[in-house]
Amino acid sequence: MTTLLAFDTATERLTIALRHGERTWSHAGEGGATASATLIPAILALLHDAGLALIDLDAIAFGRGPGAFTGLRTACSVAQGLAFGASKPVLPIDSLLAVAEDARANAGAADFRVWVAIDARMGQIYAAEYAYVGGDWTTHVPPMLTDGEALSARWQAAPPQAIAGDAVRVFAARLATAGALLFPDARPEATAMLALAEAAWRAGEAVDAALALPLYVRDKVAETTVERAARALAKT
Repeated sequence: MTTLLAFDTATERLTIALRHGERTWSHAGEGGATASATLIPAILALLHDAGLALIDLDAIAFGRGPGAFTGLRTACSVAQGLAFGASKPVLPIDSLLAVAEDARANAGAADFRVWVAIDARMGQIYAAEYAYVGGDWTTHVPPMLTDGEALSARWQAAPPQAIAGDAVRVFAARLATAGALLFPDARPEATAMLALAEAAWRAGEAVDAALALPLYVRDKVAETTVERAARALAKT
């Protein structure tokens, strides 16, 4: 009986899920800057509700990104701290793949090819393409940082079958999505991460806590005042 804990703080939403055998417990709340203070208490509360302790876990999965820098560091450091304390391995999970799995689960699709596109702020988009065939996910385009114009041009040349993530809504005027199935509300839900974590666990992909790292696709945290003004001017 596998027992896994999964959580993600890559966006403005904190999400946690715990699975023990056939039972699942979940929690969602405000993420962002508050996640560093609320994540551990929320995890401990969920374990308490399930009647479990950290020592009962087989592994700890976390959303490694890409996403908000502070959120990624929070998730990684909490996963490492809990794993070190309980002598458990860690499963770093691609946060964009979790968005893809959330969309696939909601669609009820057996075979599913999808582009994930989420708002990266500063007028940019985190994007990746995945395919789900025969019960397994494969990555066709790894997570990258792009913008609406570049991604739209790419999709015009090779139209996607499905698109998941909030960039569908945020960049609606700049993305060519005609003909694609749209999942704008798909998110890196921890319940979706559990399915990915179980597959990774069975495949022997767990790593020592010391080897768990965030996935940073961008190396810049914020725009300068001049850059913000220039981007605002370009929209007028």
